Amino acid sequence: MIKTFRGLIVNGGQDTIVLHTNDGSTGYKIVKFEIFGNKPGISNPVENIVKILKVKETTLITSGAEIDFSDQKLLGVALWTMGETTYSQDTTVVFDGEVFNQDIYITNTDNAASEACNYYLELEQVKLDLGENTVATLKNIRNLEPGQI
Repeated sequence: MIKTFRGLIVNGGQDTIVLHTNDGSTGYKIVKFEIFGNKPGISNPVENIVKILKVKETTLITSGAEIDFSDQKLLGVALWTMGETTYSQDTTVVFDGEVFNQDIYITNTDNAASEACNYYLELEQVKLDLGENTVATLKNIRNLEPGQI
């Protein structure tokens, strides 16, 4: 089964995609992740960085966002850029082998104009056996910051 989510996320905002269940036996994998600027054709440059994270971001930044592929909390990232004299372009990277069974979080940072950004997310729902359930849950717990448990 494929579940879809979409929304408009403000600069510095964070959306929660609620996926957790009581027994953790339902897992998810990202199938598709796309973003699209909120105001195509505006004269200001736009540089939206939209991330999918395993854990809630405790400190959001509204400019100067960094992307670190060694960050184990990162499930995917997309970049949307547009300038006054350039056409829009986007790049998306999703770590497709990752299975998770807890809530995920989507953040947006615009390094140029503080603009909101649209996102579209497709998740494939998969049934987890007890071992897979335990592994997915433990991976999530390991990524929590002190005080988030």
